[in-house]
Amino acid sequence: MFRYNCCEIDLSAIRHNVGVMRACLDGDVRFLAVVKADGYGHGAVQVARAALEAGAYMLAVAIPDEGVQLRQAGIDAPVLVLGGIDPDAAPCVAEYDMTQAVFDEERIMALERAGEKLGKMVQVHLKLDTGMSRIGVRTKEEAQRLARLIDGLAHVHLTGCFTHMATADEDDGGRTLVQLERFSALCDAIAEVHPGPIIRHAANTACIFRYPQAHFDMVRGGIALYGYPPVDEAKGLRPAMRWVTRGMYVKTIHPGDRVSYGGLFEAEKETRVMTVPVGYADGYRRGLTGKGCVLVRGQRAPILGRVCMDQIMVDVTDIPGAGAGDEVVLLGAQGNEMIDADEMAAWLGTISYEVICSPSKRVPRVYTHE
Repeated sequence: MFRYNCCEIDLSAIRHNVGVMRACLDGDVRFLAVVKADGYGHGAVQVARAALEAGAYMLAVAIPDEGVQLRQAGIDAPVLVLGGIDPDAAPCVAEYDMTQAVFDEERIMALERAGEKLGKMVQVHLKLDTGMSRIGVRTKEEAQRLARLIDGLAHVHLTGCFTHMATADEDDGGRTLVQLERFSALCDAIAEVHPGPIIRHAANTACIFRYPQAHFDMVRGGIALYGYPPVDEAKGLRPAMRWVTRGMYVKTIHPGDRVSYGGLFEAEKETRVMTVPVGYADGYRRGLTGKGCVLVRGQRAPILGRVCMDQIMVDVTDIPGAGAGDEVVLLGAQGNEMIDADEMAAWLGTISYEVICSPSKRVPRVYTHE
């Protein structure tokens, strides 16, 4: 690593957070760890291993490519592909023994053809749309028709059904309860025509903590796996990511001097400016211009001027002794201070999910407590 700029990922925090969520469940309810988007930017393979060590039964990805990465790393736990696939991705799903979300005949038949060609049984979970209006079947008739179709095939096996909650992290006037009623009714409709047991799962992270009636047979832990609570009821989580670099250069500028592109910041007094080797090409968003700060020697140092592609400048005037080589924390704790993803998200007008997914591939992930 020729430039010290990395995300430190604490895998003990991942294991701890799985434990926090599993403590909310009855003993026979299974836990699925959502590791899509490269484990929300933390590294899917490493997060998956830690979650499985902590008791996860299943993993979830968004697209088959992410599942292939897990399989090629030697992970043989059940993997659910949450999103829809193009029919030509069916052979990949079958070859790597993934469980595929399905919601229409075209994709089911593509999986049947792939399974037949490879001599494999492809497991599927039927996606039910109870209010998200994204993917999934909406009516009893649709659900039963597809269940019957699958049961009549030789190489596709229905092992689960699931839905996704749209407003469980809000005061939603009962909309989540309506979704749960619809889900239960659709599950009952499937049971009328499908002879075998299936895994029912509806609970996202918010539901794990807020709606025990949503737990059914399995729950899906997402953002809380990485240490961020989507609802106030989620207590005791530990953020797993700490993004750090080092100060590159410190100089003193004088009244009237300007900083960065466009000269947005103009010094009103002598100001000590630290240049930090990170920018929007690393995922440190340009939208933090004029809003964000970093930690140096346990104190907050505001960003001066525009965030550049590869560098930022911060004000260390009031931080005695701050100099080149000092650790600079972009996200996480240093001393008694902390900048977490929720705070950074507020600066950007977004959510913690986007913040922790932001560090780019040129920012190495370094793992602790493996």
